[in-house]
Order: sequence, then C-alpha cells, then structure tokens
Amino acid sequence: MTNGPLAGIRILEVGHVLAGPFCSMILADLGADVIKIEPPNGDMARNITANFTGPYNDYFSSINRNKRGIVLDLKTKNGRDQLAHLAKSSHGLITNLRPQTINKYGLNYESLKIYNKKIVCVALTGFGLKGPYADKPAYDYIVQALTGVMALTGNPGEVPTKAGYSAVDNSTGIMGAVGLLAKIVEGKGGQVDVSLFDTMLMQLNYLAAAYLNHGIKPKRIANSGHPHMVPAQVFSTKDGFAVLFISTDKFWRRFCELVGWHERIDDPKFSTMAARSKNRNEVISETAKLMKTQNTLSWVELLGGEGIVISGIETLEEAIEGDIVATREMIAIIPTPDGPLRVLGSPIKFVGQETSYAPPPMLGEHNSEILTEIIKVEKK
Repeated sequence: MTNGPLAGIRILEVGHVLAGPFCSMILADLGADVIKIEPPNGDMARNITANFTGPYNDYFSSINRNKRGIVLDLKTKNGRDQLAHLAKSSHGLITNLRPQTINKYGLNYESLKIYNKKIVCVALTGFGLKGPYADKPAYDYIVQALTGVMALTGNPGEVPTKAGYSAVDNSTGIMGAVGLLAKIVEGKGGQVDVSLFDTMLMQLNYLAAAYLNHGIKPKRIANSGHPHMVPAQVFSTKDGFAVLFISTDKFWRRFCELVGWHERIDDPKFSTMAARSKNRNEVISETAKLMKTQNTLSWVELLGGEGIVISGIETLEEAIEGDIVATREMIAIIPTPDGPLRVLGSPIKFVGQETSYAPPPMLGEHNSEILTEIIKVEKK
C-alpha cells in the first residue's frame, strides 16, 4: 500500500519465520517502505511448506507481501556496513532473533544510534533482552506452555491443548508494531523490548488479576466454558455443535422465553448471572439437554434472529468461503507472472481508501535497486 498513512516511513526487517515478518507486514500494509533483509540462504519460511504458486511459497507469502527484499551477509563487515548505511535513512528496525545474535550483529539502538539517533529498534524475543532466560530458545508452542495458556485450554482432565494457530507469534508481531509506531510518534529513537512470553501472559489479564489480588486459581472448564458467564460455551446439537453465549440476565430472560423455559425466568437458581454461576452444573446440564433437541441451523435461526449470541462452528475453509469474508474483502488477490496469489488481507480498513497488495520479494530481488537508491553504491 504505497499511498497509505505510513507512506514515507522506512522500516528495516531482519527477521525470520513469523513474529518479525508479521510485525513488519502490518506496517507495509499501512504504506511503510519495508525492506526485508535476508541472509544469503534466505528466510527459512521460504521453504516451510511444499505449497507454491509459481515461485511463491504459501507460508512465506502470507506474511511478507508489500515488502522489498535485499540479501546482506551480516556475518561479514561489508554486510554490517551496508546495514548501517540503510539505518541512516530508516525510521525503524525490527528483529526477532536471540539477544546474543542481536548484539553480535549490532541490531540494536546502542549500536545504530551513531548513524541515526531517531531510529527505533524493536527486538521481538522469547523472554526479553536481559535476564537469565534471555538467550533461551523460545517458540510459540513453548510460550503457550510456559504462560499457563495450555494448562487452561481443553477439557478438564485431558491433555493440555495449544491454540490451533500461532497465537503467540502473531500477537507479539502486533505488539511490536504498536511499540515501534509509539516511539516514531514520540519523535525519539530508542530500543523497544517486546517478548513472546510477556505478550502471551498479558492476554490472561483478568484471570491473572483474580489470582494476584484474591489467590483465585483459574481452571479449565469443559467445552470451552466461560469462567464468569453461564451458559456460555460449546453445546452439542442434533447434527453438530453450536456456541451459545448468554452474557447478561436480559439475554437469559429472552432465551428462556424463546425456548419455553418460562418457569426458569424468575427461578432464584437461574435468574441472575451470579446464581447461574453458582449453579453452573445444573444450568449447563439442562441447557445441554435442550440444545440436543434441534439442529444447529434451527437454533441459530430461532435464537440469533432475536438477538441471542449463537453460532455454528465453522472450519477455516467454511469461513473463507463465507459471506462475512466476502463482505469484508478479506481475501487479497495479488497478481504475479504465474497467476493470482491469494492470501488473507489486512483487517485495517480506511474508509474511502483501498489497500493495495504487491507480491512478496524474491530472494535478493531488490538488491541493486536498494543499494543504488539508498546506499548510493554503483550498480555492478
């Protein structure tokens, strides 16, 4: 998106796989000139899957569109010198490497401020830039395990379960983009330290507050049940599953009216959220019996049509083919010489302005262009 609100902002990315590239892609979609710096053998994400559209790998393409690409060997003095030249005219640098690697190659504010005092350096690491865990390896999977997320996910007594996608990496990328933009708006350079661990732990906000202030230990609730709202969970229906979410007493009364539970509207065991939470097992048991009497679509039509929050559970392919995705224009179709490349588009929409998408860079595709334009070396 060359004409977006971040047009004129230049961001360097020395990243690999997911968190760093996703962070910089958010900014690229908003119009920033993102230069992806790769080692001679490229970002490993280029070959994570065997699915290609022409030369474009699905995994790599999904998080690297709208960028320019350059190869620099940061193990060499020449490569590091070229990075320093790039830093002179850049607003930010994003990395997702271990702190020891960041320091080794000078990918931090302390090393780059001599070239550009206003550059913002964002480090996305597993456990932060300092401390006893700083250089320990960290992956999305491990961080979900260490923060309590997996312990809270799944049915009680069964195997702890991770989220079905890279929740930690994606969330950390978003936090990194926010931190970088905050410093750019401030107008001062500096180091931004965002860890995967902190980012995921922060998302347990109200559960952590209950423990910190009252010693209440969170626990798993069957069928993805909400810890405070009842009934709010997955229920089996006659032909599948439905998610029912009764968030207020008003909705409970309306739900009871629609399903013929008139006697339960003013029943002291059910009439308030506090009462339903106290009598959770009975409420869930009775609701579960009820939900099995009709198929999912029937419940959605009956309850959803009256403002009750309910839905079926869709697969990714069903969601992508559905009308919400079409209405929101969430499929980005990127023209390439080998045919259209389809990936998910940006969720940030600017009224009256269309987001444009360019293919991800081939390895070293813009070396000559960038070296000539920015570093001012002659073409060879």
